[in-house]
Amino acid sequence: MNHDRYDDAYIRGILLSVKTIAVVGASANQSRPSFFVTKYLAERGFDVYPVNPGQAGKTIAGLTAYARLADIPVPIDMVDVFRASEHLPGVLDEVLTLVPLPKVLWMQQGVRHDETAARAEAAGMQVVMNRCPKIEYGRLSGEIGWTGVNSRTISAKRPQRLGTGVQRLSLSRTPPGVR
Repeated sequence: MNHDRYDDAYIRGILLSVKTIAVVGASANQSRPSFFVTKYLAERGFDVYPVNPGQAGKTIAGLTAYARLADIPVPIDMVDVFRASEHLPGVLDEVLTLVPLPKVLWMQQGVRHDETAARAEAAGMQVVMNRCPKIEYGRLSGEIGWTGVNSRTISAKRPQRLGTGVQRLSLSRTPPGVR
């Protein structure tokens, strides 16, 4: 697969098909991108499991952190990696030991490792590199686009779906607390 560009349908399909996400390299520091991505995904209804050996047993964004992927007590659908590219082969080695195998290996912005991507795909996984699921979810759900950012259209008109409080759109997933 060409990992230089992803069709919206590919990204949307991944985000609609996963329920459990492990965030490898999640930080307890509230100013770090891995912290607010972890929090954002949990707020959008995903079951998120932060993975950070130094924070195991503590909480990150209100969620229990685990030392290793193997310590997570449920099957993982997607592994979102906040580690430098040189660590990707080792992360994939750990991912490949999981049963069942996660469906998706997602590498954050600035993280790309073509050999690891090829190995993950050969094992039957979908791969995304150099992208952020928070940004992609926001863009595809309209949370980012409604303000004119990355929508190719800038408008002062507000969408008709505005309610009270913070605007939270979805990719057709029922938002938390809504039945």
